[in-house]
Amino acid sequence: MDRPALADFLRRRREALRPQDVGLVAGPRRRAPGLRREEVAQLAAMSADYYTRLEQRRGPQPSEQMLASLARALRLDGDGRDHLYRLAGRNPPGPEAGGRFVAPALQRVLDRLEDTPALVLTWLGETLVMNTMAVALLGDRSGYRGLARSEVYRWFTDPDGARQIYPPEDHERQSRAQVSSLRAAYGVLGPRSRAGEIVRALERESPEFAAIWQRHEVGRRFEDHKVLLHPQAGPIGLDCQALFTEDQSQCLLVLTAPPRTDAAEKLALLRVIGTQDLGPEVAATRAPR
Repeated sequence: MDRPALADFLRRRREALRPQDVGLVAGPRRRAPGLRREEVAQLAAMSADYYTRLEQRRGPQPSEQMLASLARALRLDGDGRDHLYRLAGRNPPGPEAGGRFVAPALQRVLDRLEDTPALVLTWLGETLVMNTMAVALLGDRSGYRGLARSEVYRWFTDPDGARQIYPPEDHERQSRAQVSSLRAAYGVLGPRSRAGEIVRALERESPEFAAIWQRHEVGRRFEDHKVLLHPQAGPIGLDCQALFTEDQSQCLLVLTAPPRTDAAEKLALLRVIGTQDLGPEVAATRAPR
C-alpha cells in the first residue's frame, strides 16, 4: 500500500469534482472548489474520520468493498479505479459480471433521477447502487453478501422474501424471466464464472430452478410493464426501461409511471413516506439475509 500516493490521488480526485457532478447542492458557503471530505465519505457510505485518515496518510488498508465505494463516490473510470486499487495494494477487479464498480456513465444518469425509482444492476441481478426512490419502493438491497447478492439466487432460495413484491399470479412469469436472464449471462461468462457458481448452487437447492433451467430459454427482459406491491401504497403499475453499458455487463433500470395516473400518485406518496413506518413484519422480510 502506497499511503502517500493514495492520499494524494484521493485528494486530487476529490478536488476535481463539483457538488453538481455527484448530485449534491453546492450551497452558499463553499469556500474552496471540489467536494468536501465529509461529502466523499457520505457518497462512499463510510465515516468521515475514516476517509480523512486515508487522505492524511495514516489510514488502514481499505478493503476491496471500500475501494469499490470510493471509486463510485469519486466517479472514477475503469483506469482510475484500477489505479486506486493498486495504490491501496489490492488487485484490480476483473470484468466478470460487472463486479462492484458502477460504470460512470450510468452513475451520472442515476445522480439526476430523483423523482422516480432507479437502480444499477449487474447481469447477474446484483444491485450495485439505488436511489432513494428505489429503496422506498423495493427496500435496501445493499446488505446482501455472497451468492445472495444475486436477485435470481434469492428468488429461488428465499421465495417468501424475494417474491413478496410481485403479485402471486406473476411469479411463474418472473421465474422464467430470471432464469432466461441468468442463462444469457452464463452463455457469455462460462461455467467457471460466478454465473456458473450460481447455476450449480441453484440446481442443488431449487427443483423449480432446475426444471426451468432445462428449458434453455435465453433472454434479458427489462423493458416491460410490471405491477409491484408496496406495503403501504399497495399495487403500483410501472413501466421499466433499461440502459446498458457497452459490454452489457451493467444496466440502469428506471421505473416510471405515466403522468396523472394512480401509479404516478403512489410514487409521489413514496417520495413523502420514504422507508418510514414499514412496520416490524415488513422490515423483517426486507432485512438483508
